[in-house]
Amino acid sequence: MTSSTHNISMTLNGEKTNALVEAHTLLIDFLRDAQNLRGVKRSCDMQICGACTVLVGDHPVSSCTMLAVDADGADVVTIEGLGDRDNLDPVQEAFLEFGALQCGFCTPGMILATKALLFSNPTPSRAEIEHHLSGNICRCTGYQKIIEAVESLAQT
Repeated sequence: MTSSTHNISMTLNGEKTNALVEAHTLLIDFLRDAQNLRGVKRSCDMQICGACTVLVGDHPVSSCTMLAVDADGADVVTIEGLGDRDNLDPVQEAFLEFGALQCGFCTPGMILATKALLFSNPTPSRAEIEHHLSGNICRCTGYQKIIEAVESLAQT
């Protein structure tokens, strides 16, 4: 190991993961390239659009601006860690039920941002939902169905 590489260990989607990474490796590159987790989307590379959102602990993080070494020791969840085809997470179910997606590019980030919101505030108001999701950009849906999906979860 040289001074420019680091051993990292994290719980990734519920499984212990160890890896050797370059000091400058972004979390998005580690997830997409080294772990083949393609649900993490690369878009703006500037922490503006939310497409690369993952959960670190219960907090939404822009993986395009976080170093992989900063996730050392953390619990990291990507969209692949929420549910599967036969057992969807309630947020995924709500997005499907309300038609809260079109092209799907922003959907993983929206779902993970919603999970973080509901962790911190299980019954958010519409204004709180709109504020919390304002860091996630969708070019297709107009947001109405996304907000309705999240509101349905906030009522349960």
